[in-house]
Amino acid sequence: MAAAGRSWGPLVGAVDQGTSSTRFLIFASNSAELLTYHQTEIHSVLPKEGWVEQDPMEILASVYECIEKAVANTRDLGIDVNDIKAIGITNQRETTVVWDKHTGEPLHNAIVWLDLRTAETVNRLIDSTPRKNKEHLKPLCGLPLATYFSAVKLRWLLDNSEKVAQAVREGRAMFGTVDSWLLWNLTGGVNGGVHVTDVTNASRTMLLNIHTQQWDASLCKFFSLPMTILPEIKSSSEIYGYMVQGVLKGLPISGCLGDQSAALVGQCCFTRGSAKNTYGTGCFLLYNTGTEPIPSEHGLLTTIAYKLGKDKPTFYALEGSVAIAGECVKWLRDNLGIIQKSSDIEALAATVPDTAGTHFVPAFSGLFAPYWQSDARGIICGL
Repeated sequence: MAAAGRSWGPLVGAVDQGTSSTRFLIFASNSAELLTYHQTEIHSVLPKEGWVEQDPMEILASVYECIEKAVANTRDLGIDVNDIKAIGITNQRETTVVWDKHTGEPLHNAIVWLDLRTAETVNRLIDSTPRKNKEHLKPLCGLPLATYFSAVKLRWLLDNSEKVAQAVREGRAMFGTVDSWLLWNLTGGVNGGVHVTDVTNASRTMLLNIHTQQWDASLCKFFSLPMTILPEIKSSSEIYGYMVQGVLKGLPISGCLGDQSAALVGQCCFTRGSAKNTYGTGCFLLYNTGTEPIPSEHGLLTTIAYKLGKDKPTFYALEGSVAIAGECVKWLRDNLGIIQKSSDIEALAATVPDTAGTHFVPAFSGLFAPYWQSDARGIICGL
């Protein structure tokens, strides 16, 4: 954290909207040093087994709160808020939001990326493919048919929420991942907000052609989804719009990356063959494959890593995804009750020399890479 009284030069702010929390961080642009931040927890709603939802309005309110409180911190550090020149957004990917473009109200709670309700939808879609192949669409979008991705969540909403279906029929519905929901609201909402996404988030929907980097009509037809509700696709680094309210009113929003792509960029993995692994709610390894998409024959995802400007090259990645990592520590705390706080887990683990052949598989949202098996469940074996 920053020491008070020092001159830091131009600053940048970053909205980090994750599955478990939202943060707003302020960095010195020259050194990338973190000066201050504010973080607040995001609550999940669990209506049924395997269902995970969040309130889009709570997500939006948390962003405003974190911005206001992080900026308030700068006063104690002698930082001039006018030194903040731009902000960017990184967000939980695949989480699906549908809202009314006339009222700005969400038409349903956000369906979170690790939600399992779409298992039957996925099975039905797989059955509709030649040879019932869950990798049928991978040559176009780089992704297998699985509960993880946004298109199946949107298909479920159209099939199961009359409120959403009616709004789509009447031309009132807007779809987006969390970045699109935030960008639309922060830039004006019903009063001229921009309906955009970046290529990294778009590449997680199953609707983006990984080669053309545009929405693909044949993919939308496969899912029976109207292209009219989709946001415009932009690069990961350009001015999308300007903040219309709050302490940073008038500031440009000039960066957008899905959280795992943002981690790859943040770790400066800009060369082909470099990789990063992050541990949050889940665990994700991204491997930079350069400017050509590389298909995987071993259950990995082909995804867009970043495109840092309108006229800059697009870089791709191979990704190995694990749905539950840090979330299993939360489960040990809140559900099993064997620890009081998350930090207790290390000391508890250190009390034994090894696992004695016991294994805990936290497949609470099925198994992701390389199996993509949504009906897998968590187990403790070897007792």
